[in-house]
Amino acid sequence: MCGIVGYIGKRDVAPLLLEGLQRLEYRGYDSAGIVVTSPKAPGLKMVKAKGRVRDLEAKVPARFKGTTGIAHTRWATHGAPSDTNAHPHMSADNKVAVVHNGIIDNAADLRRKLEADGVEFLSETDTEVLTHLIARATAEKLEDKVRQAVRVIEGTYGIAVLHADFPDRIVVARNGSPVVLGIGEKEMFVASDIAALVMHTRQIVTLDDGEMATLKADDFRTYTTEGTRTTAEPTTVEWEAESYDMGGHDTYMHKEIFEQPDAVDRVLRGRIDDRFSTVHLGGLNLDAREARQIRRVKILGCGTSYHAGLIGAQMIEELARIPADAEPASEFRYRNAVVDPDTLYVAVSQSGETYDVLAAVQELKRKGARVFGVVNVVGSAIAREADAGIYVHAGPEVCVVSTKCFTNTTVAFALLALHLGRTRDLSVRDGKRIIEGLRKLPDQITEILKQEEKVKELAELYADARSMLFIGRVRGYPVAREASLKLKEVSYIHAEAYPASELKHGPLALIEPALPTVAIVPDDDLLEKNRAALEEIKARSGKILAVAHQHQDKADQTIVVPKNEDELDPILMGIPLQLLAYHTAQALGRDIDKPRNLAKSVTVE
Repeated sequence: MCGIVGYIGKRDVAPLLLEGLQRLEYRGYDSAGIVVTSPKAPGLKMVKAKGRVRDLEAKVPARFKGTTGIAHTRWATHGAPSDTNAHPHMSADNKVAVVHNGIIDNAADLRRKLEADGVEFLSETDTEVLTHLIARATAEKLEDKVRQAVRVIEGTYGIAVLHADFPDRIVVARNGSPVVLGIGEKEMFVASDIAALVMHTRQIVTLDDGEMATLKADDFRTYTTEGTRTTAEPTTVEWEAESYDMGGHDTYMHKEIFEQPDAVDRVLRGRIDDRFSTVHLGGLNLDAREARQIRRVKILGCGTSYHAGLIGAQMIEELARIPADAEPASEFRYRNAVVDPDTLYVAVSQSGETYDVLAAVQELKRKGARVFGVVNVVGSAIAREADAGIYVHAGPEVCVVSTKCFTNTTVAFALLALHLGRTRDLSVRDGKRIIEGLRKLPDQITEILKQEEKVKELAELYADARSMLFIGRVRGYPVAREASLKLKEVSYIHAEAYPASELKHGPLALIEPALPTVAIVPDDDLLEKNRAALEEIKARSGKILAVAHQHQDKADQTIVVPKNEDELDPILMGIPLQLLAYHTAQALGRDIDKPRNLAKSVTVE
């Protein structure tokens, strides 16, 4: 859940590593560290600091030269944030340095055994166990030392290792946590995220689980943890380095909210088939006969991706008339679910590396299920593990809080629902209707974003609330859930989402003037039902902010959004609530791009 950067070549390594760490700050972290060496001056030099990368940079001395190095931003799991617990971790003889993403499940047992052998631990981390294992390995080659160590650990890891006796190489390994190699001109890079690489190279190799690599300045080779050589062909990254800049915005979240019209246009581009009123989804590898054999769709995701799946499941049921539901992947993988051969499983992840989703995919594949991926990052683990899938083409999303990727994922589900519907019973007329609605989305999102000043005023009005209630019915309920999560994540205001139809069954007890309610009120066949819910809240002196297609008399304020097709309305109704969360957080002075306690890519349980 943190960031790894490494470099080997001829350049001064410290500035490169610090710049790479800065590009990974969005992933969430609480401390940082760096270690460097050089074939001309063997020996490891290390600096670590609790806090931000700028705090680490301030501690790096002027004479901190080297041409090889590894660096890390840590998100605490074992041990509180501190200089000592920060990575890299060094062996007692100062010869081995390790950076590690993931969790070593058997660290406590290994620690006890090492302590019984006389090893003194300096930190509370699980990673230090791995450092001592490598240092004490009996093999002669660094690669074999690392291989011996990873064979005895259980859990997840993405690691990079330096050894003072082998200053000409970096050894890396992956099991459940991303490791990406960057191929340069007589120089090599490694990182946990391509964001740290694109300033220097667009040629990358992504390691698979159970795979290792040795990086030298002019070469690299990959192999399994058992020692068998593997063939790794570099691929070209689509995203430009400029995609990771703020582009004149104060925060990445603000930038990414306003990128949504272009992002939605990208996910639609080249996929609409007007002739047959359907869409082309080349990555699905699913012909009409196979599509008609699907009896159920199960969507798995975590957090925002799960909420996108809730919207997707409704669209699939409405347009394709296939039973569909969404479930948190973190729960699904532990409940010994019945895996049905006629069910299509869809794994959703912005990063394509979310550990709970990846583990669910692997379990489903083991049981013979058909699994599709809906991901943003090309070549990510879930994209490679899935049988087929859809890239959402949102572009890089840097802010921890997801906005444009959520929206693009819901649009991708609309495309999937239309594709499945047109292979079954959805008429040409309805196919055209949905296509027309999809084409309207970019301009309608632009129209919504023009209301930013109004939403900002509303955010300042509600920023002193200690809690907020979000409600919606059927299509509106997943929107309420996602809006509630956004407010929690970025403003730290407690928020709860509830079906509007369930108010009488408990939540009405909460209603009072101090608890504002945000109501999702689409102009569909449940409009009067939703208005009745507003009446119930108003009768109990509750304050109401409505998101609707027309002004709501019973609401204290209404954000009016443009009307699309009923099935597509949820895609638009969440946009102003992203702005509401953003400006509420801004009014409260929150760290918007890096909310406390959170990380962008959750690659551990």
